[in-house]
Formats: sequence, C-alpha cells, structure tokens
Amino acid sequence: MSFGFFLVGAIIFSLYIYFTIWNIFYSSKKQREENYPSLKNLNDKIDADGMGNYEKSPDKDS
Repeated sequence: MSFGFFLVGAIIFSLYIYFTIWNIFYSSKKQREENYPSLKNLNDKIDADGMGNYEKSPDKDS
C-alpha cells in the first residue's frame, strides 16, 4: 500500500514539474511574440540610437 502511495505521488509530482516547465517556456515564447513582433524578420533594420541611417552605402530599398 505504501508503494502505491509513493507511485501515485511520484506521478502527480512528475506531471506538476512537466507542466510547470512547459508553462515557463510557453509564456516566455508568447511574451517575446507580443512584445517584439518585428524581431522575427531579421531583415528589418532597427535604429537603436535614433540618429537615422548614417551608413556609407545606401539602402537597397531607397
């Protein structure tokens, strides 16, 4: 009987740990998608300093 309790407890604990880790990864992925949707496309240029484009070569788009 005590082995049965141990087995049921181990199964419940394993499921708890699995869903906790799944929730952490799922939430972080969802948060990244919502907060930074343009980072998926790596071709987008991000103007980090706010000064504009001061490259020596012009963009292909313009």
